[in-house]
Amino acid sequence: MSTPAPSSRPAGKHPAGTAPPGTGRRFHGWRIVAYSALAMAMTAPGQTAGVSVFIDPLIADLDISRTAVSTAYLTGTLAGACAMPLIGRAIDRHGPRAVMAAVGAVFGAVLIALSFVSGIVGLTAGFTGIRMAGQGALSLVATTTVAYWFDRRRGLALGITSAVGAAGISLAPLLVERLVSQAGWQRAWLIEGLAVWAVVLPVALFGIRNRPADVGQQVDGDPAPASDDPGGDRQDDGWPLRRAMRTGVFWAVAACLAASSMLTTGLNFHQIALLGERGLTPVEAAANFLPQTVAALLCTLAAGALLDRLPPKAVLVAAMAVLAAATLAPRLVAPGWTALGYGLLLGTSNGLLRAVEAAAYPRYFGTAHLGAIRGVAHTVTVAASAFGPLAVSLGHDLTGRYGSALLALALIPLAAAVAVTLAREPHRADT
Repeated sequence: MSTPAPSSRPAGKHPAGTAPPGTGRRFHGWRIVAYSALAMAMTAPGQTAGVSVFIDPLIADLDISRTAVSTAYLTGTLAGACAMPLIGRAIDRHGPRAVMAAVGAVFGAVLIALSFVSGIVGLTAGFTGIRMAGQGALSLVATTTVAYWFDRRRGLALGITSAVGAAGISLAPLLVERLVSQAGWQRAWLIEGLAVWAVVLPVALFGIRNRPADVGQQVDGDPAPASDDPGGDRQDDGWPLRRAMRTGVFWAVAACLAASSMLTTGLNFHQIALLGERGLTPVEAAANFLPQTVAALLCTLAAGALLDRLPPKAVLVAAMAVLAAATLAPRLVAPGWTALGYGLLLGTSNGLLRAVEAAAYPRYFGTAHLGAIRGVAHTVTVAASAFGPLAVSLGHDLTGRYGSALLALALIPLAAAVAVTLAREPHRADT
């Protein structure tokens, strides 16, 4: 019998993509990325891009003003944002799997209930539900799950998750616009609710696993640490929420996220009317989400990979500069190439922010209290998004055009870029 050749692989290492010795399976983390990305895509009915195609039919059928709808959206978004710290703490306490299942069940039920809405009160309540469950909680739990599974390649993993999610969110208006035009907004919301149940619940119950230890693995698929290795369990280090909130970088990152959320929400919410003012048809305006999708997809992947090598502050400053340009771009838009350029700019800023949002906080503060930390930051982000549609709408009502308000709004991301530049990065050794 021949003697097997000695392995040239260093002790303690294992082939890329395989499990550590003794687990008997491949590293589960990349499947978590796939499931979380699918969950992110299913947040579309609660995102502004998905809601935007319902606005004009709602105004016509319910006989309410655009400002009234914007105010209802603001109210619902603010109310939904208040739940994010609770969602974050629930993730830390009960794990992403149970929280995602609960959120998916609520999200689908609210969408179905919206198909029966008949007035501004019911619409406000529905907006509260879909903004809390879809835009807030489901995206929070999906990206936090991925952060639990990765450390060295966290940026890439979160970039893939956010890119796929961004693609689903940005493509949704094209599909939903056709559904609304053919079946009506009531039936469209009913179908969306059933789709959320059909996708999110199985993903949560049968796909998601809370932490690598649940399947006998380690973060990044590393070999199991020696029992006397005090630093082996890398997923349990981290800053508590109160300590993180006392740092300047926590609020600087939150300011960048809030600026992006506010302006992107405002521009997307009124995109049909805003681009219509520049000569685009409703179909052309809805189609502008496509270049946003392409740009967001590519930039999210690129930024995710960069975040494994560069400090998050550099990516944040770049994103704020692009966002300021995107906010000013609609003043120059016309049918054709300039409209395409606007979509690419807005998509680029979204892609950069999506990647850095989920990666910055675990990079600075660890993962032990990540749900609570990101829950508070998500509250700021979601709350800021509430003011975007109203700010753009009031600017239009006061001046008769959208362009004038955009000049003032473009100063917001520039101020956020200054804040993040001046913030001192915390050191994990300080914990």
